[in-house]
Amino acid sequence: MARRPLPRILISGTASLARGRDFARTAADSATDVLHPLLTIGRGLRILASAGRRKWSETPKDKRGPALFLGAACVLVVALVPYGPLLALITLMAAAAWQGRDRNPVKTGPSEAETERLGSLYEALVPYFSIPEDPSPLFAHGGDWDKAFSGYEFDEAGRVTRLHIRYPAYFTDGEASSRARIEALLHAKSGRGREYLFDWDEEGNQLDLRVLAALPTGIAAQPFVTSPGETVLGFTDDGGVQRTLPVLEGDEPRDVPPVIWRTGPRSTEPHLLAVGQPGSGTTTLLRSVALQALRHGGDVLIIDGGGSGEYACLTGRAGVLAVESGPAGALATLEWAAQETERRLVATHRAREAGRPAPEDTRRPLWILLDQPSVPAHLAAAEGLPDPLAQLAVPLRHGRAAHVAVVVAEQFDHLELLNDAVWQHTRARIVLGPAASSQIADVLGLPPHTTPAALVPPGRGYARLGTGPVHRLQVPATPDPYDEGAHPAYRQAVRDLLPERLAAGPGQGRVTLTKPLRAVPPAQASEVPEVPAEAP
Repeated sequence: MARRPLPRILISGTASLARGRDFARTAADSATDVLHPLLTIGRGLRILASAGRRKWSETPKDKRGPALFLGAACVLVVALVPYGPLLALITLMAAAAWQGRDRNPVKTGPSEAETERLGSLYEALVPYFSIPEDPSPLFAHGGDWDKAFSGYEFDEAGRVTRLHIRYPAYFTDGEASSRARIEALLHAKSGRGREYLFDWDEEGNQLDLRVLAALPTGIAAQPFVTSPGETVLGFTDDGGVQRTLPVLEGDEPRDVPPVIWRTGPRSTEPHLLAVGQPGSGTTTLLRSVALQALRHGGDVLIIDGGGSGEYACLTGRAGVLAVESGPAGALATLEWAAQETERRLVATHRAREAGRPAPEDTRRPLWILLDQPSVPAHLAAAEGLPDPLAQLAVPLRHGRAAHVAVVVAEQFDHLELLNDAVWQHTRARIVLGPAASSQIADVLGLPPHTTPAALVPPGRGYARLGTGPVHRLQVPATPDPYDEGAHPAYRQAVRDLLPERLAAGPGQGRVTLTKPLRAVPPAQASEVPEVPAEAP
């Protein structure tokens, strides 16, 4: 069926409308150019009127009468002076033109230094984004960088803070090694000492580079707004998580996105492994976890493998069952933890068989915190004692059902001393301190999404919960309150969170650093395990 042509009236009408629209646009532009001085003076008069109205509203009522009299006198003097009204009008118009001028000129493009920097980045990427067989290469020596860089931003120092790159479709962006080469090159050429986020759009053949702001380091330990079973590991970037927490940074309240670790029977990551260099903040992380666990009514067992006394502030506190450092004490504590885990499982199973809820003491969270467990393991092997970490297998395997959470903090140099149970059951991972991308990938299972910085504050690193994404992390400042070198405000914040200290009476059990804990038999499942008092 043949197409019928449009009527001539519609065709001519469309053309007339297009010509009329162009004529109206041209007339509007010409009128704007002609009336630009009047528009500027009008804008200035509006600014002056607003300033006068604001000044009059700020004037006290008892001074408004003299101000009106003074103004009237000035108007009278101007009116009586020869050419006074004309000079006053000229002065007013000049002041309005000055106030209404365009004060922020629009930047039309990069400066000469910025253009040179963009050109050097373009030339550096040519060997990676071009091949000889390409008849029309997007990247070529001496080519135009504005075709490849569709967006860019610079800071006050002239360094790139954001760059949007288009690259050819034949670039192997699906290979991690190819992406790593590009990221390393851009990191070196854009300026070291900063963290860059690389967002690869493999479908659209585009790469977005931007500089990340530093994470806040002034957030101290405090009562976080969380529910039982939630532990704040630290804080991350905006947009990394779908939640914010109200915190105090100094004396100023603000909302920050947290990295929250959930424990309990329904948790998919019931245990945590933190790795770092000496002084990276792993001990601070464990101290923060312990304070949050005690605040929610949990029981805490601490094994200080390094023996530095960083957990002395928790000794004898309500909810702290033991703080051990020697190999014998660590072995006895972990043996008790394994027996306690088995007792909880048996008591819960019997209660379910009888159709009753689980006993209260089996639902009370038990936290086992191990700081550098390789040290007591090495000392136990030297003294001919069993490996304490072998007793950790039961809490790791069955702790999720028994409300037992295990947190292990170790250094990079001693990771090979951790047994397979630790690596298999600690699905929540944290890396703190300066580390190479390969080291971070070995621990977290994925490389970091940013370029790791060489110099980072304590408590700064990366976190990954299970199979989730990798987050930047800054642990809240939780120093030892007995450390005189720490910030006084941070030390006081930790003191405010410490539970009350238990008084040791003659008939009250005491937990020492060398005496083993004794598990309660299943018949006494409703009682809290007792520990024999230390002989005087």
